[in-house]
Amino acid sequence: MTVFEKGWNQLKNGDLIRMAEDEGFDVFVTTDSNLKHQQNLRNRSIAIVALLSTSWPKIQKKTALVVATVETATKGSYFEVTF
Repeated sequence: MTVFEKGWNQLKNGDLIRMAEDEGFDVFVTTDSNLKHQQNLRNRSIAIVALLSTSWPKIQKKTALVVATVETATKGSYFEVTF
């Protein structure tokens, strides 16, 4: 599900993460590589996976890595996927 599909596209990162937590999402996937510097990620009830590229062709080539990262992410964890 995307931010756009949820109607959350006007929310900023902190609000997005809170909304995702409130809605019961387990993982928040983003391409914002600065998120860890902009937000306090301590005590979060959601895992965050940051894709360090916004290029769909690059991401698509490593879909298995993205899926594996999402599947191993645990509550409050932060992972970066490099392309």
